[in-house]
Amino acid sequence: MKVEIEQESDGRWIAEIPSLPGAMAYGQTRGEAVAKAEALVLRILADKLEHGESVPQITDVFSVPV
Repeated sequence: MKVEIEQESDGRWIAEIPSLPGAMAYGQTRGEAVAKAEALVLRILADKLEHGESVPQITDVFSVPV
């Protein structure tokens, strides 16, 4: 899943996973934002599986630009 990362004007970082609407997280550092977003995505996918909903086909878990 592709992770998009951007630094806000106030210095915080935001990491977003475009393929899952609403899956975004803020962090004080780039790494913290990415870690929080990845954890959120895993919770979202687990919840979908528990409720019998379809989940996207995943070949690589996360793809974070360097």
